[in-house]
Amino acid sequence: MVVTRAADQLGAARQLLEQRGATVLDLPALVIGPPDHWGPLDDALEDLESFHWLVFSSANGVQAVEQRLQRLGRCLARRPASLKIAAVGRKTAQVLDDLGAAADFVPPSFVADSLIDHFPVSGWGLKILLPRVQSGGRTLLADAFGEAGVRVVEVAAYESGCPATMPEPTATALEEGDVDAIAFSSGKTAEHTAQLLEQRFGPGWAERLEGVKLVSIGPQTSRSCRQCFGRVDAEADPHDLEGLAEACAQAMQKRS
Repeated sequence: MVVTRAADQLGAARQLLEQRGATVLDLPALVIGPPDHWGPLDDALEDLESFHWLVFSSANGVQAVEQRLQRLGRCLARRPASLKIAAVGRKTAQVLDDLGAAADFVPPSFVADSLIDHFPVSGWGLKILLPRVQSGGRTLLADAFGEAGVRVVEVAAYESGCPATMPEPTATALEEGDVDAIAFSSGKTAEHTAQLLEQRFGPGWAERLEGVKLVSIGPQTSRSCRQCFGRVDAEADPHDLEGLAEACAQAMQKRS
């Protein structure tokens, strides 16, 4: 079983899968770093009182905003009383809880589309701050809120890149056909995994995935899997790490 996540976020996924009896190999497929420029985010945070909502679509965004606020002597736990926070996903909401800044709204399904469908107030006249990944992220939230009459300020809070190489034990297992499944936690982990496979195994890299179940955390990740690999074999429900671990366990049972 191979898990693709950011290099510093593999522990939780590994633990959930090992609890289900899997032998887990790590494949860090994201390296999280700063955006090219902090200016737009810092400017928005200086003017935080002017926003009605702060919308987080990832734990990485929460962590980046908190770090930049602390440079200003502020924090999310002591945000302006008029500012509400929305969070997509259980992990994102948990990071906010850990900071003492519980989200005011978490959609029932852990995908961006659900946030829009269930947003608790009318959008017209609202001003929303949307911290996001610098490149490659979806513009769905900004577009949908904009169509609803919201003034959306999108700012880069972090960047996610592809690691230089894959770990040697994981590469060896793939080469020897010892991998039953690969779990993808985002569209970018799928894209970067394809890059790492091609870099390691050359033009015939797709052959290394024959007989390997490809499991995605949600609809958008499934779309990326189909674009990169031509298929996806299972999708988590709910769309979080617990759901991903359960979908992997079921996919491997079917394989055996």
